[in-house]
Amino acid sequence: MEIAGVVFALIMLFVMTFVVIAVVRAARAVGRGVERAGEQVRRGIDETSIRVRAAQPGAVGQAARLRLELRGSVDTARAELTASARQDSSLREALTLLDQLHDHARVLDRELGALTEREPDRVRIAERLPELRERAQEIRQSADALRFAAQDRARRHHSEGLAALREQIDIETGALRHWTPADSDSGTASGGTTNTTKTTSGGTTKDGRGLGDGSAAREGAASPAGEAGGSGGSGRAHDRGALSPPRREQLAAEARDLWNQLPGMSRNRRTRDVS
Repeated sequence: MEIAGVVFALIMLFVMTFVVIAVVRAARAVGRGVERAGEQVRRGIDETSIRVRAAQPGAVGQAARLRLELRGSVDTARAELTASARQDSSLREALTLLDQLHDHARVLDRELGALTEREPDRVRIAERLPELRERAQEIRQSADALRFAAQDRARRHHSEGLAALREQIDIETGALRHWTPADSDSGTASGGTTNTTKTTSGGTTKDGRGLGDGSAAREGAASPAGEAGGSGGSGRAHDRGALSPPRREQLAAEARDLWNQLPGMSRNRRTRDVS
């Protein structure tokens, strides 16, 4: 039981600690939100009053317009650098420099506010205004320089990225059109085959014509040979038919003698061999 009580007490302690931490963080977040909202409200009211004074003629109006120009320049530079620093971490140093410049701008803004709101002597305002205007001009030029540099850097970065992307796209499109050289080679091969076929056909025609002539020549030459052969055959047949009966008998007797002189083979074997 004692162990269970100790464990339960520890659990409750952890829970209470967690609840206290959560409440403190929530209160701080709410406080920061309220402070931010109050600052925005105060800034809105302050800018409204400055715009009202800027519409006035004289040194007071000039000082109010100078405050508006100074705030607008610094705020625009901060917005540009903050947006660009999300993609380019090298602009963090520029943001640090802008924070320092913003501190000088706040000091100058307070001095201008003091002249326009609490200084009753218009002559003194007119005397201080040139020096304050020069300082404001320097701050504005510095803020604008940072803003222009961030814009140029972002533009340069996008241009280089676009050029690299274009090269990759050109390579990819060339790879997708890999069949074009093959088609050209096929077309060349087809043209060469066609020309070869035409040439071969032409050569065949000529050779065929030559072969035809040769065949005709051979046929012409064969005809006399055939005729000669036929004449020879007729002559031999005529010679065989012209043998006299005594000559035929002599030849028959010689054939019988040769037949009888053959060594011991049967008549049938001899007949088959002779056949």
